[in-house]
Amino acid sequence: MKKTLTYGLLVFFSLLFLMPFFWLVTTAVKAPDEIYMYPPKWIPSEIRWGNFVKAWTIQPFNTFLQNSLTVTILCNIGQLISSSLVAYGFARYRFPGRDALFLIVLATMMIPWDVTMIPLYMEFNFLGWINTLKPLIVPAWFGSAFYIFLLRQFIMTIPTELEEAAKIDGASDFGIFIRVMVPLMLPALILVSVFNMLDTWNDYLGPLIFLNDSSKYTLTLGLAQFKGVHGVDMTSVMAVTSIICLPPLLVFFGAQRYIVEGIAQTGIK
Repeated sequence: MKKTLTYGLLVFFSLLFLMPFFWLVTTAVKAPDEIYMYPPKWIPSEIRWGNFVKAWTIQPFNTFLQNSLTVTILCNIGQLISSSLVAYGFARYRFPGRDALFLIVLATMMIPWDVTMIPLYMEFNFLGWINTLKPLIVPAWFGSAFYIFLLRQFIMTIPTELEEAAKIDGASDFGIFIRVMVPLMLPALILVSVFNMLDTWNDYLGPLIFLNDSSKYTLTLGLAQFKGVHGVDMTSVMAVTSIICLPPLLVFFGAQRYIVEGIAQTGIK
């Protein structure tokens, strides 16, 4: 009886959270006169798949998609390389001031992005990077305090005997990191990759501040402009929103097993 009640509550809340997404998709394929009907009409009389094609071609969303993919992929590569190297250094190397430096890195998570927004803009403007994708990509290659902490905690759960055995076999420090640690860190690296992908893909404020030319816009900024121009065309707005939501959902569900494993193993110690 208890198990039945538990599963019933899980199903109920799952359906409750899925309702907005269901409304999003059904609205995207409705006729315009069915959107504002009262009481609301959940299932459209006619499914209009052409709404997706129409919405995607009104604005240059192919260009926006290319920009978003470029930023997301390069940011992911940068975060994985930089955060994993720094985390490995904090977890395995002993040097004076290591713990104090690690606390300083963690303390940077307390600083809101809004505080650094103006100094960053001034810095990127001095470098001539405004209205380019560099301000959205380059900072990721210097690591993130949260991802460094996450990976460090995961590395500390890995026995040091594996590295000692590799050293006996003549492996260098970098060889140990690449051949021993990286394969063992795979669940945590996938977790970091998914988190960073979601954060970068959905970023709106960064592109809004650093980009001026519409040819450089990402999908989130392009959607905001699209809604401003076509605010009354809710079918097109919902259609584009549905398409933009699809890649993060696919990535999340595809990597769900690794996400759970990464979180579980990160919290062992």
